[in-house]
Parts: sequence; structure tokens; C-alpha cells
Amino acid sequence: MVIRSLAIALVAAAVSMTGTTSAQRQAPQGPTVQVYKSPTCGCCANWVKHLQANGFATRVMELENLSEIKATHNIPGPAQSCHTATVDGYVLEGHVPAADVRRLLNERPAVLGLAVPGMPIGSPGMEVPNVKPQPYNVMSFDRLGQLKVYSSH
Repeated sequence: MVIRSLAIALVAAAVSMTGTTSAQRQAPQGPTVQVYKSPTCGCCANWVKHLQANGFATRVMELENLSEIKATHNIPGPAQSCHTATVDGYVLEGHVPAADVRRLLNERPAVLGLAVPGMPIGSPGMEVPNVKPQPYNVMSFDRLGQLKVYSSH
């Protein structure tokens, strides 16, 4: 009983000193990422977990066919991957790392969005135990479908 009371007192003191709990410090910041994915795709679910672990709030809509979403958001054929997302006026296609999403939102470049074409092993959500990650590029794309390297991993 004394140990329990001591533990409660320590937690209360820690919260009063910082003003926030650990859960509050890790609360999502910024705009919500709207994700469109297949209901059966595990790597897409893992990408959502990657975003959440990096402080992004997410909303997921599962669809059997993503072709219309990709067409609506003008995602060039060579840039397409397994899932599509939108965040604060930008489009995200595939396994884009959270750090690149954060950079995109901070720098606000004149692009339609970012894409990781295909499903490279080692990209967020595509980690495979005991398999060496593949190098891959995150591509920016514009309304004309022009692709440029945004970052390399």
C-alpha cells in the first residue's frame, strides 16, 4: 500500500513539474493524414503505424479499388504504389517516410505531392526482417506528371 501511494505521488509530481504527461507530449501535431488503402494490405497498415509513431494523426478509408482515388489526385502512372493519402493540400503515394512528409509540410514546395513508386523493401511499412533494405527515392510530382527526386534513402 505504501509503495502504491509513493508511485502515485511520484507520477503526480512528474506531471506537475512538466505540466504534461508522456501521452500528451506524444499527441499528434498538425494536419491529419487521410489514407486510402485496400482492406487486405498489411504493408499499408504498417505505413499508417509508422506515421502515427512519428506524431501524425491518421484517418483510414479502406477501398477495394483505388484507381479512382489515384486518378482524382493526378498521380502519374510511374509514381503509383499500393496506397494513396492526402495531407494539408498534398498527395502522398506509397511508402513515403514521415520525415519527408514533415519536410514537405514545412517547406511547402510547389508540387502536387510525394511518391515512393512501387514497394521498395526497407521503406516505412515494407521492413522485412533479415532482408537488406533497398535504396529508394522519394519523388515529387506536379500537375503535369513530372517527377523529380525529392530525397534518397
